[in-house]
This record gives sequence, structure tokens and C-alpha cells, in this order.
Amino acid sequence: MGRPSGVEVVTVTETRTGTYEVVVIGGGAAGLSAALVLGRSRRRTLVIDAGEPRNAPAAHMQGYLTRDGMSPAEFLALGREEIARYGVDLVRDRAVDVTKGEGDDFAVALAGGETVHARRIVVATGLKDELPSVPGVAERFGRDVIHCPYCHGWEVRDQAFGVLATTPMSVHQALIVSQWSKDVTLFLHTVAESELTDDDLRRLAAAGVAVVPGEVSELAVEDDRLTGVRLADGSTHAREALFVAPRAVPQTGLLEKLGAELHETPFGAYPVVDPTGLTTVPGLWAVGNAMGFAEQVVNAASAGYRAGATINGELLMSDLDAAVRV
Repeated sequence: MGRPSGVEVVTVTETRTGTYEVVVIGGGAAGLSAALVLGRSRRRTLVIDAGEPRNAPAAHMQGYLTRDGMSPAEFLALGREEIARYGVDLVRDRAVDVTKGEGDDFAVALAGGETVHARRIVVATGLKDELPSVPGVAERFGRDVIHCPYCHGWEVRDQAFGVLATTPMSVHQALIVSQWSKDVTLFLHTVAESELTDDDLRRLAAAGVAVVPGEVSELAVEDDRLTGVRLADGSTHAREALFVAPRAVPQTGLLEKLGAELHETPFGAYPVVDPTGLTTVPGLWAVGNAMGFAEQVVNAASAGYRAGATINGELLMSDLDAAVRV
């Protein structure tokens, strides 16, 4: 018996049929971590990876013990090598549909035309970042236009920071980044001064954050580095790093197809999950940024590990109970 025909299998493992015990949709830190635990638990596991990690624009990642400073691409490549050691299959494809049949049967349709089946599903599809439509922001995102001080603050410490406001919540971002530099300017951009509360203004003043009203028209760049922020009135403010707050777009389409309950947050609608990532649909887990906005790489890997271990135990008990009934 062989693998499902027409599916490009990246890792070389023992032959499989088109039915797996677990299919992991998403090959980032969360998905690979879940697959690693499941592979080591001797579970027939498939990872479906569309190859679109959220942190692809970043040159390196921080805050992951023993992996601080590693490039995201290298991290994922090592992860793929590790899961292959334990017989986990990985396909370069996109899951376009998923349905629930009788009992334990989930069917996952791939963009390449094939369908694979599994008893359990882990959704690790992450989220998409929609950047403010200011010329220069998208081109420099992940370099000197950044969003997370815990990810990049140390590398730009003590430089002249700008914070591009898109909502009144950008005040919080400006206050947080003042821990890494005492030269911070909040550009209100599309936020009216009247939207700032008295507490906002008091805290900004206490942190030494300058507030500049007026819409930002573009970024000033020289010799492939950010040099300033230009306003619609023609004035330019010298800055070396710009913090932005992308709009997070949860990738919940597959979860919704299976009827998983969602709950609204300030950052979009995410699935209702228990501490292991189990959704309201039996047999369906969500991990990493597929279950929440704030998951960093280290958190996503931890969530994947927890889900993988839980799924293995659940499958074991389910099979034992079935044997007892027989």
C-alpha cells in the first residue's frame, strides 16, 4: 500500500495509506511541535504545510530559549528534519476543505486534488497580518518596521522610535516600547487627538512619549534604511525604527467548516478551546495563532506539544475502551 497518489511528500518515511491517525494542518512551530510528539508516540501522522509562516519577513526570532536569534526559516527546516526521524509525513499543499464523517473520520481535501482521512485533526493555520496602507511599511516590515518589542526591541534599543497609531490602543504600544528607548514619538495618523483619554495623555507624558497629530503619508528611506516618517503636511520626523500594529486576521475557515464555536476578542474571532487546545468539536484541536493572537513561537511550540500529548492519550483510551466493548 502506498501514499495517496499525486501528493508531493517532502519527508521520506515508511509507506502510508491515505488514512492517518492525526492530520496536522499547518507546518509552523505549533504544528511541527504537535507532530513531533505524535511521531514519537508512534502515531501515524501527516503534516500539511502551505509554506506561509507568519514570521517569514523576520530575519531572526527571539525569546526562545537556546534558539534566540535563529532565523525562522532555519528553525522550521530543523523541525521538519526532526519529525521525519519519527516517521511523520509532510506534504507541501494546502487544506481547502475538511468534513466530519461517522465516528472518528475526518476527511481533508487538498488543493492538489487529493483527500486524506484522519481520526483527529490539529489546526495550526495561524493568522495573517494586514499592514497599514502607508507607502514603505510593507516593504520594510520585519526589518526596521516592526510590531513586537519582545521580538525585536533589543535589536533596536536606544534608537529613535516611531509608533504608527491605527487605533487608540496604539497608545499602549507606545508606552510598552518606551522600555527599550527613551526617544519615542507616537504618530496619531488616523486617530484623532480627541480619542485619547486623560489617562492616555498622562501616561504618555510620564513615559516621555511625544505625540504628533496628522496623517502619515509615507516613510523616508535612504541607503535601504528607515530615516524618517513623513506627514501629509510635508514635514518629516527623523526616526530609525517604526512600530506598527498589523490587523490580525485569524485563519479560522477550516474550524468554521467543522462547526467550531468562536468567541470575539479585540483582535478578531478565535475558537473556544480548553487548556489543551481542544475545540467545541470532538476530535478537533486548534493551536498556536489559530487559537489566539498573542502566541509567540515559544508559546505556539508549547501549545503544539500539549495538544500532541493529549491526543495520544485520548486515542489510546478510546482504543482500549473499544477493545473492552468487543
